[in-house]
Amino acid sequence: MNHSHPPDEFDDNGADSAADAAMNAAEQELGALEQQIAAAQEEVLRTRAEMDNLRKRLARETETIRRYAGERILADLLPVIDSLEQGLTIVGDPGPAREGLELTYKQLTGTLERHALLPIDPAGLAFDPAEHQAISLQPTDAHPENTVLTVLQKGYRLHDRVLRPAMVIVSKAPEGA
Repeated sequence: MNHSHPPDEFDDNGADSAADAAMNAAEQELGALEQQIAAAQEEVLRTRAEMDNLRKRLARETETIRRYAGERILADLLPVIDSLEQGLTIVGDPGPAREGLELTYKQLTGTLERHALLPIDPAGLAFDPAEHQAISLQPTDAHPENTVLTVLQKGYRLHDRVLRPAMVIVSKAPEGA
């Protein structure tokens, strides 16, 4: 029995298909690597943005801490100012006692102003609940309603923050008006 086999020929299709398969695998691997690089670059950009935001937030917080660092001691000095003002009211006659009180008062208030502590003295202004504390209402025709008639105790503001609201008496419309 003579089995005849076709002659062995070199199969170019097999070599081409192996090369194509290797090329496709390399292209897929390259595509996957490019995606990983793009994802890593995106992550780097996101991390940089987060770091920049963190840096800005810390700078704002540091500035706030610096601005209000003396808030507690300044608040503790407010009764001293009140006492000096009361002393100036009581010691009415000119003389060494009054001059000493005035000098001390001016030195203290000047120092506090240099540190951005400013008085809130709203006599004659419209009542503002953010800066004033109404102790009582007084009926009157002489002033518009919700006008500060009397300041019982000055308030104080440190930069833009109310340290102590002014205690005031506020006008209201008379009964039956």
